[in-house]
Amino acid sequence: MLDPLLRRYKDDGLRPVARWLASRSPIAVTGFGLAAGLAAAGAAAGREYPAALGLWLLNRLLDGLDGVVAREHGRSSDFGGYLDIMADFAVYAALPIGLVFGQPTAGNVAGLVILLASFYINAASWMYLAAILEKRGAGAASRAERTTVTMPTALIGGTETILFFAAFLLWPMAMARLFALMALLVAVGIAQRLVWARRNLRE
Repeated sequence: MLDPLLRRYKDDGLRPVARWLASRSPIAVTGFGLAAGLAAAGAAAGREYPAALGLWLLNRLLDGLDGVVAREHGRSSDFGGYLDIMADFAVYAALPIGLVFGQPTAGNVAGLVILLASFYINAASWMYLAAILEKRGAGAASRAERTTVTMPTALIGGTETILFFAAFLLWPMAMARLFALMALLVAVGIAQRLVWARRNLRE
């Protein structure tokens, strides 16, 4: 929900770092981000929550940086955008799994199942919609978006995910309730897209 509002400020803030990284491939930045995210999951599994939080924030920083590096140095590519979203989803799955591996209570396992199920359905809700919009010529390029494909807005986006995952690591004893709350809000976003699609894709 907050991503469209904050993306410009994020890009402006990261541009000096991107210029300093002129010799780096944006795909390498994505790879370092993926490594940090998976390391965060490992730290969470070991109940090293402060380290996991730091690695999670590093992952998000690098995830925001790779696209800016690509745009600043004329290295944007469809493959880079594809790799970026794959890395994101790998970390989005790995970190909650790592948390539950560290505290495998029945409530946490149930919360994890509900959360990952909401992610699965959410991915279909926006990715297929994005594909349809691209097919109709109403995708990222037509909207002057800075992403590879358009990302239809919903209640839970990238910014909200950063905040929720940080909350999981700050309050691990409440993870089952936080998982359920995030899953509920993701479901609201899925419903938002369904309503929008019904109104705008009938012709």
